Amino acid sequence: MNRQREAEKALHDQTNILPFSQLMVVFAGLATSLVITFVDQNGISVTLPTIARDLGARDTISWAGTSSLIANTMFTVLYGRLSDIFGRKVVYLSTLVLLCLADLLCGLSQNPAMFYVFRGLAGVAGGGVTSLTMIIVSDVVTLEQRGKYQGILGASLGVGNVIGPFIAAAFVMRSTWRGFFWMISPLAALSAVVGYFLIPNNARKEGLRKNLGRIDWYGLLASSIGIIFLLIPISGGGSYFMWNSPMVISMLIIGGLSLVAFGFIEWKVAALPMLPIQFFKNRVITVLLFQSFLLGATYQCSLYYLPLYYQNARGWSPIVSAALTSPMVACQSVASICGGQYISRLKRYGEVIWMGFGMWTLGAGLMLLFDENTHPAVIAVVVAISGIGVGFTFQPTLVALQAHCTKSQRAVSISNRNFFRCMGGACGLAVAAAILQATLRSNLPAEFSYLAHSSYSLPARETLTESQWTSILQAYTKASHSVFILQVPLIGTCFLACIFIRDRGLERPKEPEEIEEEKRRAEQPASDIEAVVSSENNQHAEGTKNNESSEHSTGHRT
Repeated sequence: MNRQREAEKALHDQTNILPFSQLMVVFAGLATSLVITFVDQNGISVTLPTIARDLGARDTISWAGTSSLIANTMFTVLYGRLSDIFGRKVVYLSTLVLLCLADLLCGLSQNPAMFYVFRGLAGVAGGGVTSLTMIIVSDVVTLEQRGKYQGILGASLGVGNVIGPFIAAAFVMRSTWRGFFWMISPLAALSAVVGYFLIPNNARKEGLRKNLGRIDWYGLLASSIGIIFLLIPISGGGSYFMWNSPMVISMLIIGGLSLVAFGFIEWKVAALPMLPIQFFKNRVITVLLFQSFLLGATYQCSLYYLPLYYQNARGWSPIVSAALTSPMVACQSVASICGGQYISRLKRYGEVIWMGFGMWTLGAGLMLLFDENTHPAVIAVVVAISGIGVGFTFQPTLVALQAHCTKSQRAVSISNRNFFRCMGGACGLAVAAAILQATLRSNLPAEFSYLAHSSYSLPARETLTESQWTSILQAYTKASHSVFILQVPLIGTCFLACIFIRDRGLERPKEPEEIEEEKRRAEQPASDIEAVVSSENNQHAEGTKNNESSEHSTGHRT
């Protein structure tokens, strides 16, 4: 622990509080890049049925989302330390360039394997942009004002989620799904160019070899193996792989052992660990990371499986699907801004987090009312309630986490929070996919049982009789209902876990060396303190006398 503490002390402090006029320019660039990233991440959900038909990937198209989330999760935990070592600006611009290339290649994909690999690259880039925007904001804004600005970032996230499905649906219906990715690519490149001129560079110029030596390579290897070997069988178990197959069992064992090894490396080996073990000695930080895992699972399930309910269970078009998703993300944006203002003005975050998880739990419970006859207005109100809950939790939990971490842990706390959120999203999607497919298998007519492996696309309406079409829609309704049931205990647990969160305001805890200095002074004998005080008083009196003598002689000479 002492070695890790010394390594953290050696890091260059990249804090650079900006004046308001410059901050607005920098912040606008960061918010725009975040919008582009989430348009890319969430617009794709509308295009998946079309991509599945075009690339012949009806049985495997769910890997488009899974590959992106797995790659995102693998690298998100690393971005905090990379930005500590190489500087925020370099890592931020690198992720935007990677996003540009990944989306360009997604649009050029000719088969499912190519598309899944390039979606994985986009996931790596998207996780970097998300983490680095939040880290850079923490550098240029004080903790007291951070709630307000993080709330605006949360609104940008919501804007990307709102317009992404509409843009994707427009390309699918009027042009080609490839055009959606070809639109994102130049926007990411333009954002990188703007960021190059706007983002301040406070990194210390040190040798490349020295910086590379600081990276937690063993931890990166162990975490990557663990995440890949766990999430692939979890995502494909029961559909693409048999749960009792030797491959699945061996991958789960290797993945589990790799994560255990990762924990040991972070505890005893790494000088600059990606996941500092001391985080888990703080009960509030542990609860916040646990909540991040569960809210990530619930949020991703909503984003992926609400459109599936709209299009497959209700037979609505992609445009209608996007329109009925927009109340959730629009309310998320408004609630995120309001929550940030509340935190910055009152210096409290506890009530916002309680309210957020409470509203989200209520919304998730009301989704259980959705069936094949639910009125669209009712759906809009229910998802709006969930959106308010999302807005009151996404960024406020991040502000609360930073309020319980020291300044040297600022970047790594943000990247770890995003890591747990992405890990939860990947696991949540995998479990939801398994539940959805199992429910479909038990409810679809025998002649359409193959649809259980093709949950993102329906057979052509004109080839079916009315009774066949109705039975398929009912099966998808029951399957969607099963996924909605899953969300309630996940987000409900987050709500109950708020009991363990203590609102300590927006005063950051002191660094270990500051605490040790205070203890040393407190333990110093009273006689020594009096001697120090007497010496300081004597020096002050002597200095005053000298000053008076100097002033007298100067006046005399004058």
